[in-house]
Amino acid sequence: MSSCSRVAVVTGANKGIGLAIARELCRQFSGDVVLTARDVARGQAAVQQLQAEGLSPRFHQLDIDDLQSIRALRDFLRKEYGGLNVLVNNAGILRDFDPIPFDVKAELTLKTNFFATRNVCNELLPLMKPHGRVVNISSLQCLRAFENCSEDLQEKFRSETLTEADLVDLMKKFVEDTKNEVHEREGWPNLPYGVSKLGVTVLSRILARHLDEKRKADRILINACCPGRVKTDMNKEFGTRTVEEGAETPVYLALLPPDATEPQGQLLRDKVVQNW
Repeated sequence: MSSCSRVAVVTGANKGIGLAIARELCRQFSGDVVLTARDVARGQAAVQQLQAEGLSPRFHQLDIDDLQSIRALRDFLRKEYGGLNVLVNNAGILRDFDPIPFDVKAELTLKTNFFATRNVCNELLPLMKPHGRVVNISSLQCLRAFENCSEDLQEKFRSETLTEADLVDLMKKFVEDTKNEVHEREGWPNLPYGVSKLGVTVLSRILARHLDEKRKADRILINACCPGRVKTDMNKEFGTRTVEEGAETPVYLALLPPDATEPQGQLLRDKVVQNW
């Protein structure tokens, strides 16, 4: 086991907001920061970039679309650190601009942004140590998607009794409805990315609500946040914020003090809880 037993993990951290979050955690988090990336060469290049700045992240390969890859990271964390202190689920894709059929866009986007993120949570949440912090990167696009859903769907997403299984069924239904070309009739918006991030936001709320008594006593906090419209290659450099500005709220949530009991299960932007 590592001599440093505290560890923070950032997924999709070889560029953009993920790299900015990893950089800031290297500066502020008292423990090891594990930068993960799907592509080993890109991940190692990002580590070298931070090392050149005088920082010392570790690298571990992680493709969130691959369950075996998630489990390899889980086993590494268990063996090296005996658990996990901070998890920032940043890895994601944006296919809205791609010239591919809408249903393919919907399926690919939800596969990574929702279902794979959920797999990471399911595999790594059991490792969370007392005062652990889980930060799921969402987007204000999720609110736009929510506002463009039918009243019936809005009611379901808002429901305090919605379970994780119910949410999974809703996300699967969106993909199926796009394949059957009935998604608009069924009350869905034409926003695959927004729907995927709505799923992540609601998942955060459900996971926080269903923490067992031990987890609640351990003060594990799970939240989602919107980094704002950040200039990254993922959104074709279309944005008004720098990656450093985009990293502020995720890092704030990752470093909430040990005695904090809130925010819990919320969506934040600029460190402020968003009501929706």
